[in-house]
Amino acid sequence: MSETTSQQLPTVAFLGLGHMGGPMAVNLVKAGVSVTAFDVVPAAMDAAREQGLTVAETPEDAVRQAQVVITMFPSGQHVKDAYTGAGGGEGLLAAAPAGATFLDCSTINISEAQEAAALAQEKGFTAADAPVSGGVVGATAGTLAFMVGAPDEVFERVRPLLEIMGARVVHCGGNGMGQAAKICNNMVLGVSMVAVSEAFVLAEKLGLEHQALYDVVSNASGQCWALTTNCPVPGPVPTSPANNDYEPGFAGALMAKDLNLAATALEQTGATAPMGRLAAELYNQFVADGHAGKDFSEIITTLREGSREG
Repeated sequence: MSETTSQQLPTVAFLGLGHMGGPMAVNLVKAGVSVTAFDVVPAAMDAAREQGLTVAETPEDAVRQAQVVITMFPSGQHVKDAYTGAGGGEGLLAAAPAGATFLDCSTINISEAQEAAALAQEKGFTAADAPVSGGVVGATAGTLAFMVGAPDEVFERVRPLLEIMGARVVHCGGNGMGQAAKICNNMVLGVSMVAVSEAFVLAEKLGLEHQALYDVVSNASGQCWALTTNCPVPGPVPTSPANNDYEPGFAGALMAKDLNLAATALEQTGATAPMGRLAAELYNQFVADGHAGKDFSEIITTLREGSREG
């Protein structure tokens, strides 16, 4: 990135320095963006310092000079509480300078994203939601996909920052539509991983080798990302989590969260999606059975256990 381009980039406050947020903030700094960061977890703050980030004592201090405030939080309530100060402190909306844009990269309910945007807009700020896809590997490599919900002019303002952190940035519509795209995509992913896992379990029962099934399906009408990138059995795709004791990747708890967000949207809209609802049930049970920290592709073990019982 040229020096001129770097100088044109807005100053950023980055709040939420976990497994995803931390690497995203680091990539901004590497690209020449001025970033002030904060996290409620001391270890995350220490790691940020070690990576060269400037850290603030409070979230409000982090945003006082920011032109763009990026949040990466676990839930919509966390986002709204941080904005308003309901969780303690004066709140980000009270501390940010006039003209700031609030860019939330969390994955939350569509209605919560729209409520958070409205809170910012009521105080004279602009707002966008930009949930991500690509996991920790993508966050570290700067190859995330961003699904953005924002007015056109706000999208254009945040796009240069998103292009630093990601390889693909898609404007999906107005506020909340980034979240809509994210949960629809992950409902497809959750359902397809269950289907791929079921096929491998059936193949095992029939005596069909994993590699043989993979060689057929990966070049036939059943080909999908859940098979060719995140294959749930070891062997056919050496880089898949199945070859590393299902270390995520994309954790089962996160898939359950996203499918529950989709289920909420289904309830609110009345849309028919029996497979999406069933996938949510399966992943909720997967988490309840103690697999929250494993890659979501380990759902195949749950299906194998059910097959033995059947």
